Amino acid sequence: MTYKGKVTNGVVVLEDPRALQEGTEVRVVAAQRPRKRKLSLSDKLLQWAGRAKGLPCDLAENHDHYVHGRPKR
Repeated sequence: MTYKGKVTNGVVVLEDPRALQEGTEVRVVAAQRPRKRKLSLSDKLLQWAGRAKGLPCDLAENHDHYVHGRPKR
């Protein structure tokens, strides 16, 4: 059987305290938390994708026009 709980002030507190009778012997096996992997630069930049508001719909095609003032394509 598996019961879920958390350690609070050094004591294991079950989500449902009525799950086990008083005096029941238990063995606690701690679940390992997955390690957070470092995000690559492209992953970090993708978090911002699509968030800009009010940009021209042809910005990708005419980037040089909007940034450097060159003629539109």
